[in-house]
Amino acid sequence: MAGTPIASPIAVAMYPTLSVFTLTIGLFITAFFFIYEATSSRKNRSLGVELATSAVASVFLGFGSLFLLLASGVYV
Repeated sequence: MAGTPIASPIAVAMYPTLSVFTLTIGLFITAFFFIYEATSSRKNRSLGVELATSAVASVFLGFGSLFLLLASGVYV
């Protein structure tokens, strides 16, 4: 019984492009988060906005880092 090789659902040629786009989006959301924290007072801040913004930025930066590693040949 021979096993079948595991194939990536995303083309390998797309890894650099995906890493650039997801890291760029993540950095913009992170910049928005820092600007939001610096410009709003403690009374006007919303925990929901902070958590949502940081979660979305974390997801984009995480996938961007993953695709950057895959594009550079470090298969994790």
